[in-house]
Amino acid sequence: MGKTRILILGGTTEARSLAAALASRADLDVVLSLAGRTADPAPQPVPVRSGGFGGAEGLARYLRDEAIDLMIDATHPFAARISANAAQAAAQSGVPAFALRRPAWTPVEGDDWVSVQSVPQAIAALGATSLRVFLATGRQEAHYADTAPQHHYWVRSVDPVEPPLTAPNVCYIHSRGPFRLEGELEMLRRHGIEVIIAKNSGGAATYAKIEAARQLGIKVIMIQRAEATGLRAVETLEAGLNRVDHFASSLMKRGV
Repeated sequence: MGKTRILILGGTTEARSLAAALASRADLDVVLSLAGRTADPAPQPVPVRSGGFGGAEGLARYLRDEAIDLMIDATHPFAARISANAAQAAAQSGVPAFALRRPAWTPVEGDDWVSVQSVPQAIAALGATSLRVFLATGRQEAHYADTAPQHHYWVRSVDPVEPPLTAPNVCYIHSRGPFRLEGELEMLRRHGIEVIIAKNSGGAATYAKIEAARQLGIKVIMIQRAEATGLRAVETLEAGLNRVDHFASSLMKRGV
């Protein structure tokens, strides 16, 4: 009997943790797919394929051609298009699938959040008066800051922002999470940050900036997630592993 072939759509801490937990199992054959947007991705515990599939049709074809038994969407909570493609590809190919989606952050006492639905809305919410802004949305949507050039921006991303912003006062911080509270407090104090723009990613890897903002009394303009559609989701690594176990054992009973 062959191994259970699993495709993990990744790029997140959860995807890497899931792959690491499954890597040593002799009954599984796991492939981790990365979008290829990061120039030098972190090492991964299982074989990796990089780059897009060519939309839902291409992903469905890959699932069939590679005889994938189970697909797990563990992409970023803001990767809405990839998740929609995954749901469509699962339906087209008949391959079982589920999503591993970390829960969103929720404000606690001391947080000063303004909720918006997109990066352009967040930039608009800064207002007309010049502010010192920590832009923590990643590089792909950083260019929206050009519409409000009166602010001074600190933009953090793993890879350089290309092309650079046209706003006159921009500093670039190149670093990869996870980030620690002490470092975030020091960075926010050093640059005199007055407001943070962040995506509600959930999880622990980038939460330190939210905690630091609370301690320093800094306002956070929080970009909320779009309502997830398509695949049924679990919220924890443990629940994801339980799903895999249940699926693999049911395949074994059927003698597939």
